[in-house]
Amino acid sequence: MKLTVVGLGRGGGKIADEFAHLNKKARARRGLEIITDAFAVDTDPADLNSLRAIKHDLQHRILIESEKTDGSGTVQMSEIGAEIAMENSNRVLDAIRAAGRLFDTDAFLLTASVVGGTGSGGMPVMAQALKDCYHDKPVYALAILPFLDEEAEEERITYNAAISLKSIYSVADAVFVADNQQYITRDTTLRDKPARINELIVAPFYDLLCAGEEEKTKYIGASMADFGNIRETLTGWTAIGCGRAPLPSRGLFSRWRSFRDKSADRQAGVQAAEAAISQLPVDCQPADAERALYLVTAPAADMRPELFHETGGFLKSVARGAVLRSCDYPRGRGEMEVTVVFSGLTSIERIKGYYDIVGGLVRKVKTRQAEAEKKARAMEAAARKIPSLL
Repeated sequence: MKLTVVGLGRGGGKIADEFAHLNKKARARRGLEIITDAFAVDTDPADLNSLRAIKHDLQHRILIESEKTDGSGTVQMSEIGAEIAMENSNRVLDAIRAAGRLFDTDAFLLTASVVGGTGSGGMPVMAQALKDCYHDKPVYALAILPFLDEEAEEERITYNAAISLKSIYSVADAVFVADNQQYITRDTTLRDKPARINELIVAPFYDLLCAGEEEKTKYIGASMADFGNIRETLTGWTAIGCGRAPLPSRGLFSRWRSFRDKSADRQAGVQAAEAAISQLPVDCQPADAERALYLVTAPAADMRPELFHETGGFLKSVARGAVLRSCDYPRGRGEMEVTVVFSGLTSIERIKGYYDIVGGLVRKVKTRQAEAEKKARAMEAAARKIPSLL
């Protein structure tokens, strides 16, 4: 599966840049291309200049602006971000078209943080523009949720998150969710390392994208994680995670495998799957998923039926209502890696929390507006009784 990635705003641009770096890694280590092109779209030239892997030209680093903002950016207003994106969407579409890689692209992936204005407002607008222009290619989104202390600092951030998430969910074919707070909850040292968090957000996509692009026979699995399998899995709210477990050493007589060896293999599969669930980038319940996919990456000699039986049985027990797909990728040595995707999640508490809070805020604003209008009408009525000097 090959993606064209478009990052919007500072956070989205950094994530798109990380995908471009991931593609360089795939080319260098595996001779594969998984990202056909990567673009960054922002109202701030300094943010565009700070990127390291996206191509250094105006076609890939797209500065968008509007006369209405007088060069002041979106000032964390998602409505302004949406307006600027609408005015500049054709520029972004032209840049993607001019790059000449659409023929090799399976799907689009839009990335943005839902904190600021450019990303939170621009992501749903660009998703709609891409869907209107390219009916045959799915449009996915990767939405980055803010840190808890960011929410506490300003009410506007919660509002941006709620309106952006609601809007992108109504447009995109699937929305991957990554919560910054999850990473610092696991490791507090990451709070001051946003670049490392971005790496962790993007890393689980690596094997999933590589597996379907393999051309060497020895690395092609019996059930490939190709575009068809992935597309049929992805819908609605989605979470992706990756976990690893060491494989037992075989020694010189590895072909004579004991029952204990086979049991250790099965345990490694379940252990890696458990680690993948624990590393999901957002707090969610796999039992709420409508669809799920797991990819086992391990040496070909360890790809045995009992491994998939145990791993699949475990994942089926935690995602009881999901249609479960299994794929294999015979690569690596010494360890087993399991990538899990839970899609069609019916509820994510953090997002529901945004909706509840902002729903209450909207009601309060409407009440205040109604009271202000009532007072204004009363003032006008009283003023009509007074003669005028004009």
